[in-house]
Amino acid sequence: MSSGVVLIFIILAICMFIGVPIGVSLGVATAVTMVLTTNLNVLSIAQNCFGGLDSFPLMAIPFFILAGNLMKYGGISKRLLEFSNSVVGSIKGGLGMVSILSSMFFAAISGSAPATVTAIGSITIPEMKEKQYDEGYATALIAASGTIGIIIPPSIPFVIYGVISGASIGGLFMAGVIPGLLIGVGLMVVNYFVSKKNNYGGNTEVFSFKRVLIKLKEAAFALLCPVIILGGIYGGIFTPTESAVVGIVYSILVGAFIYKELRLKDIYQAMKETVLINGSTTFMIGLSLAFASYLTMAQVPVKIANAILGISDQPVVIYALIILLLLVVGCFIDNISSCVILTPILLPIVTNLGMDVIQFGVVMTVALAIGFITPPYGANLFFASAISNVSVEVISRKIGLFIFVMLIILFAITYIPSISMWLPGLLIN
Repeated sequence: MSSGVVLIFIILAICMFIGVPIGVSLGVATAVTMVLTTNLNVLSIAQNCFGGLDSFPLMAIPFFILAGNLMKYGGISKRLLEFSNSVVGSIKGGLGMVSILSSMFFAAISGSAPATVTAIGSITIPEMKEKQYDEGYATALIAASGTIGIIIPPSIPFVIYGVISGASIGGLFMAGVIPGLLIGVGLMVVNYFVSKKNNYGGNTEVFSFKRVLIKLKEAAFALLCPVIILGGIYGGIFTPTESAVVGIVYSILVGAFIYKELRLKDIYQAMKETVLINGSTTFMIGLSLAFASYLTMAQVPVKIANAILGISDQPVVIYALIILLLLVVGCFIDNISSCVILTPILLPIVTNLGMDVIQFGVVMTVALAIGFITPPYGANLFFASAISNVSVEVISRKIGLFIFVMLIILFAITYIPSISMWLPGLLIN
């Protein structure tokens, strides 16, 4: 491997180790390496940034973030929680079940893991503490269920992967439905047995079908939102980017005029949070694209592909090695940067072995989602920790079973294509 490639990864590792933000680290590593090892003008970094960000599908990201924030302030997430509580709240470990099911509903709105953790965890973590749940376990459960936010559509990482790979974003959204549901069910199974062992109870109320119907009626407009967003995409009425804008308009109308909880100051706060999140995300994506461009120029994807293929020519082994790589990278780099950097490297390998580009998008997203709950990066761990005031170290000790279940589902998605490809097949056919 050339000295330039070695240098760029050394600089990147040093910057990350001393706490430099990932976006800045990528930019610094790329600029310094280009100056020291090539004759290229560093202005090409800016050109790659702006060129890569000049994409209509990428506009969906701030719109989905804003839609999720507006729904949080407009009472939509609260009603999703109340409906979930009526369905599964009476089961052993009921509040944990409610948290997971609500995360699945909210995932179909926000497309963001941290947004899901914040919206659901800020309500359910305090309640679980009151019900004598171990606070470390309760926080770990919220962090784990928040990962569903980027798997069940709409998903911001799917949008980014679709832009990079050229895959159908609508197809990716459809492919994420069953894996997201499987992860949700898997987390519920873990929660049930842990709750049974530790005697974490459900609600004092018994299950009532009448109560479910009442809460369903109250949450009807909240539950209708993902139907409108996803139905519009799959029905060919609007694009994923346009659907995000529809979600914003819908959330304002429902929050302000139906639930009457969304006020002007809430809209301002939602927009402020969106600008801050999108600013850092866009900055990171732009510099990730410049970083990926240098790697492509240095033929790193080809070299890594040859190295992996040199270990074995068996797809089963190669897929396992790729999953291991994604899991390790996810421990240190956020999923957006990882997706931008690794997609050009790994996609040619898996497609040559027969894996569909859409299936690999789901595999990559799920693998990197596990990184959200894996130290030291673990963004969901930090968001959940901020809500509960439980240290990341304590949360990390409680999250092992959730990671184990997600790994089982990840390998199933990898080696059983129909899990992710069945619904897109219906859409295409």
